[in-house]
Amino acid sequence: MAFPCHPMCQSAREDPSLNFHEPSEIPNSVNRSKDLPSLRTTLKNDLTQAASSPDMKPQSCFEEFTPSITADESDDETYRFQCSSAGLYQCSVTGLVFVMKAEGDVVYRTVPWNRRLLAQHHKKPAGPLFDIKCQQQSVCQLCLPHCELISTGGGQFLQVAHVKDEGIEFITPQRITESHVVINITGFSGYGNVKDEDSPPDPVQALVLLFYKPPVEPDLRSILNVLLLPRNIVIRDVQRTRRKLNGDERYIDTSPHCKLHPKQVYTLSTVPEDDSVLVQPIEAEFDEEYHDSYFTTFQVILRIVFRDISLSLKEKSSSTCVWERDLCIFSPTVGTINLSPSERLLNTRSCFIEGISGPNLSSLIDKLLEKKVITDAEREAADAMENKREEARFVIDTVRSKGDDASSELINFLRELDKTLFEHLRLN
Repeated sequence: MAFPCHPMCQSAREDPSLNFHEPSEIPNSVNRSKDLPSLRTTLKNDLTQAASSPDMKPQSCFEEFTPSITADESDDETYRFQCSSAGLYQCSVTGLVFVMKAEGDVVYRTVPWNRRLLAQHHKKPAGPLFDIKCQQQSVCQLCLPHCELISTGGGQFLQVAHVKDEGIEFITPQRITESHVVINITGFSGYGNVKDEDSPPDPVQALVLLFYKPPVEPDLRSILNVLLLPRNIVIRDVQRTRRKLNGDERYIDTSPHCKLHPKQVYTLSTVPEDDSVLVQPIEAEFDEEYHDSYFTTFQVILRIVFRDISLSLKEKSSSTCVWERDLCIFSPTVGTINLSPSERLLNTRSCFIEGISGPNLSSLIDKLLEKKVITDAEREAADAMENKREEARFVIDTVRSKGDDASSELINFLRELDKTLFEHLRLN
């Protein structure tokens, strides 16, 4: 089966700022002002030069793909990538990059680390552990996302653990880029980044993830849970684990990127900052080690109904702000039951724009295109938007302008794709 390119995926642009380093060539210079590439940064075409197959042709960029996802009875998910030709391909969910020497069917998932086994070798996890299989053996290189700040001397202690039934081996990377650890592979089992237990607590690229637990009528109190995690976690795993633990909790899709120091103490402040908001604990230490429990770092208790709130994460020692965002917190939308579908979309427009996630927006656009609610030209215009908010704004305004029938289709698709958001918007 040939690999179909997802409609919302575009070929990644060449990034001239991305440099490759052999492990011995990682720079020690400090440049904290430089913005590092995101998790899905382009890998340069010289990555293919190490590929063993003569069929590999030079690539100016790689393709991003959205894998097919299946879940078992325990809600654990497996990803599948069906590749039709040699090339570089990056998973939009995990950040993994596969260098393919030929067509192949790659099946992969995250699995728990055996921390006791790592400790016997004086190692600790530095990212998720991926169980990877490819029956055709056509993956010749694997690029695992990391969270180290290479430009400030980080990453010198990085290795890749290859976990097999018969034991574990540690692979020295072929290259370390500012976003990925690159290794050659021949066998297929568990692969994950590790580093020495006594490696220094250098600053890392991190994420501030937000999960909102809405009020339950007639109680007006709601809860915003704030998680501080290393950047190379799989956000979808966090969402799934939190759903198992906490039930009705909505992930707020906002820009989460920042730089944090392990073992450093941070404080979270809010606007407004009065008796209507309670932040607990008052301060918390950032632990960069990869955890699969995904417990809350800060809990913001909102004692009244809020539509908007501002959050600021600061270093306790210096009061330096490392992350700050203005958020749209969903208040229950009332008075929509007697409105027409297009009026209901207008009434919930701003919360839809802020609340829909990138993957769900992509799926929504696909469904709208399949049902001819939007045209190919409108789909392409949505693809060209600079960010998710602009794309969501374009989609809802385009559909609203087409009347009640089109608006009803969007509402029905949203019910299928994001039940939590649908219920918060009170669109039924």
